[in-house]
Formats: sequence, C-alpha cells, structure tokens
Amino acid sequence: MDLPVMPPVAPMLAKSVPEIPDLGHTEPKWDGFRTIVFRDGDEVLLGSRNERPMTRYFPEVVESIKTNLPTRCVVDGEIVVVTEDRLDFDALQQRIHPAASRVRLLAEQTPARFVGFDLLAIGDNNLMHQPFRDRRARLIEALADVAAPIFTTPATGDLNRAREWFDMFEGAGLDGVVAKPLDGIYQPNKRVMYKIKHERTADCVVAGFRWHKSGNVVGSLLLGLYTDDGQLQHVGVTASFPMARRKSLLDELAPYRDVGLADHPWGSWADQRAHEHSRLPGAVSRWNAAKDLSFVPLRPELVVEVAYDHMEGNRFRHIPQFRRWRPDRDPRSCTYDQLEEPVGVKLSEILNGAR
Repeated sequence: MDLPVMPPVAPMLAKSVPEIPDLGHTEPKWDGFRTIVFRDGDEVLLGSRNERPMTRYFPEVVESIKTNLPTRCVVDGEIVVVTEDRLDFDALQQRIHPAASRVRLLAEQTPARFVGFDLLAIGDNNLMHQPFRDRRARLIEALADVAAPIFTTPATGDLNRAREWFDMFEGAGLDGVVAKPLDGIYQPNKRVMYKIKHERTADCVVAGFRWHKSGNVVGSLLLGLYTDDGQLQHVGVTASFPMARRKSLLDELAPYRDVGLADHPWGSWADQRAHEHSRLPGAVSRWNAAKDLSFVPLRPELVVEVAYDHMEGNRFRHIPQFRRWRPDRDPRSCTYDQLEEPVGVKLSEILNGAR
C-alpha cells in the first residue's frame, strides 16, 4: 500500500456541547464503528478508533469498497448495521468474532454498510490540511456514483433544518448530530468537532454492583427496569464516581447486600447456559476476555435517577450518569413506560438523501 496518507491514522474527534452551533455544516451522528478506509487498488484496510485494523471482520464491506470507492483514497466514516430500517449497534457488536467461519456467516446474515463523511486523500493528493468545505466538496465528487451498501452522509447548512434532524433521526437509531467548522483542517485525535446528543432522565432500580478494578470500592451500579410481565430487566450500569464517592457508596449499599443469588432476579447469570440466547451482563466480555463481569447482588429496593441519551433495544446505549437517589419512588414503579418514544423515521429515508 502506497498512499499519501498511510495507516494508522487516529480519527478526528468531537466534544459534547448542549446546543447545535451555527457553523454552516451539520450532519447525522452515526451510531456504529468509526472507521478510516485506506484503499490502494485491491489493497483495503479498515482502521478503527483505536487505530487497529478491523478489515477481517467486515469482508463484505471490503468488497463493496473495491467496487464503489476511487482506486486510491482514504475516507473517514462509520460502519453500521441496519435491522428493520434502523441502526442496530447490538448486531454490529456481534460482528467482532475471532472465528473466520463465524465472520463469514455474520457477513451474510447481518451485512454492514459504510457511511463516508470526510475525505483525507485521493489519488496522490493529501487533503488533510485543506479546509473541511473543500474536503466535503471533493468527497461528494469522489463518491457521486457509489451504490449501497456505500453511502455519503447527508448534511445541511441550515440551522433550523439541523434542529429538525436532531429530533427526527433518533427514531432511526441515530444518537444526535455533529457540527463541523467549514474552515477546519483534519486534526487526528483532536476534539475539534461538536456533537450534540439527547439527554433524558430515568428512574432505575439498583440491583447489584461491581467492584472497582483498584480495590475494595464500588466500580459500577447495575441498573434495572421492570417489564410489563414483572421481570426486572438489566438496562445498563452507572459508573462515573470520584474515588471518595465510591467508598461512601459501600456504606449506602451495605443494608441491601443480605440477598443471595438464588433469591435474586438475576441469579441465573451465574449459569453460563443462561447466556446462550441472550448476552446477559454476567457473560465474558467480547472486548476483554479477562475482564471480571461478576457482581454483588443487592435487594432490588434502591431507586436512582440517571441521565441517559437513548436506548438500544431494551438497554441504555451509552453509560448513563448518576444524578440522585430517589427514596420517594417505589422500585416496582420503575418501568419502561417512563421512557420517551423517539419520533419515528426510517433509516432508508436518511440514507437515500445521502448525496
């Protein structure tokens, strides 16, 4: 491979802001694997956020790149998986598998797509020091004739339209929008873009905790919501606490530790057979096989208010933030009914406008 921009390249990043800035360019925030594509003829490498190649996991994307992208180019974008016309991050995570036979099967069952949103190089030209408005124009030109499953992200320069997108696109599984300075150069690993994400609150049951990696303090609280049939569904964890708070949490949780797994709603996590059809949080981590996912059960009587952005299926997509205890709430009242339903929109409608 011989390109004007060679791997690895750390992607340019975004900082969170509460409102959409009027920078003249806003685009959807795709919920997938950030990927920089390097193509030099038949050589294709898919670089990840941590600069490690993901090429082997997405053979169908590699073949589509050879068919659709310019012969020599470097394109920044996102690999996504779509289920029932919305983004499916859980299905995307399943694509990271060590067995080649499983990778081939998943490529057929849950094929991935690539959405490009920046052009770092084309031919012999390094574009990283050119302003984004020029890189965007070159991207539109270079990808003008691409076909599914390769797309160019839609974008708008209209702030009011961007605000409409922020509300509309969540129904298709997107988690916000990204605003980019039109005069900005490409700066690897620098937070020079702006991401705007939804934030809501929910009251959840605390049914367990995990130890912190540093020792005898709380690492994370395990959160649950009750389903219509009365089952306590694990929905995620909240984990961002100062060290002093981690210590004090032990005292606050102590009165609720007098319960064994046999009497706990999530007692089956200890049985690996329970993980065969659904990846429960007691399973081995796909990303770190050595990571300890065991937990200390608690009587499900504590209620906590957390801030979250959006749901992925029946769980929080990202780690929610601890806000406060809710001693006034009955744990059984913590159900999915309290969660907001996003405005419905089909992902295909967004992608079909990606030109």
